[in-house]
Amino acid sequence: MESDTTSPLPENTINVVLVDDSSVIRGALSRILKREPSIKIVDTASDGVQGVAAAKEKKPHIVILDIEMPVMDGITALPKILAASPETKVIMFSSLTEKGASITLRAMALGAVECLVKPTSTSVPGADTNFDRRLLTLIKGLVPASRRTSTGAAQTRAATPGLLGKSYALRPVSTGYTGKPEIVAIGSSTGGPPALFKVIKSFTGFNVPIVITQHMPATFTKILAEHITQQTGVPAHEAEEGMILQNGHAYVARGGYHMLLKHKIIETVIHLDNGPLENFCKPAVDPMLRSVAETYGKKTLAVILTGMGHDGMEGAKILATQGARVIAQDEASSVVWGMPGAAAEAGICNAVLPLDEIGPWIRRVVLG
Repeated sequence: MESDTTSPLPENTINVVLVDDSSVIRGALSRILKREPSIKIVDTASDGVQGVAAAKEKKPHIVILDIEMPVMDGITALPKILAASPETKVIMFSSLTEKGASITLRAMALGAVECLVKPTSTSVPGADTNFDRRLLTLIKGLVPASRRTSTGAAQTRAATPGLLGKSYALRPVSTGYTGKPEIVAIGSSTGGPPALFKVIKSFTGFNVPIVITQHMPATFTKILAEHITQQTGVPAHEAEEGMILQNGHAYVARGGYHMLLKHKIIETVIHLDNGPLENFCKPAVDPMLRSVAETYGKKTLAVILTGMGHDGMEGAKILATQGARVIAQDEASSVVWGMPGAAAEAGICNAVLPLDEIGPWIRRVVLG
């Protein structure tokens, strides 16, 4: 391990441990992170055993964890890291392959909060400005200034008693459409996959389709659909051009495309849109919700789960003005209360609920 103890850690520092067997990758990541004064690399490790030891000693806010390493791989190390430092947020560092995507989804089910896709073999971190921006934005979003302490992640919750329980106005359900919805539309980002698994477990036997936009790259969205099927029993599909929506099935927006819905005679079909990024994302939640508003209007039930930024808020606002129900995940159960927080604070939600209550709430509304 290469511990950095040259100076005391200042207040409001985000403490990071890098765990990767490649010294080239560790060096490149270090150079990116050192551009941000609020981020401090407190240790580095070349295998999972060293990574667990570093997490136990340093109690960092963030661990960036490679998947394939000698001695102990990332998937084995992950639960040990979280046991050693329960408040630490683990970001998996994965290759853009089906194997890498599948292992990463397993890691998220085990408690990792997000995945970063490794640059191609022809480049390293630092050569791709989009990667650099996403890495720095992700780390700062996972540990906002109000949740940082010089002593690391162990005091994160105790240091922020005022963050939970923000006030926001709810829309009474009775002021909008009160019949059974004809579609459930879900948007999610950071921390989204495990939240989706938990919510969709309540959707077995649904008589409406479910459409999902999760911020993820291509390859990962296909594997996400497969994992939804495996973990929830609800048949899920990665979206394809012209795919017809079926009741009781879930459709995951394909990485690299916005998922839009269009009516064709008596059927609703998926259109993959290769337009520009929205909210720095493709797929993005807002385009999906706008198309759902055009297709289903007030008979939509929109759900905004954990995620960074405010994607989904504008689309949900359109639905709310039509009388559709909108619900969001609460702050206490969100990995990042960006997207659901934006919807809640916009005053467009009928309910803001803990993650455990969202699936049962939706089930009651859909099945009556």
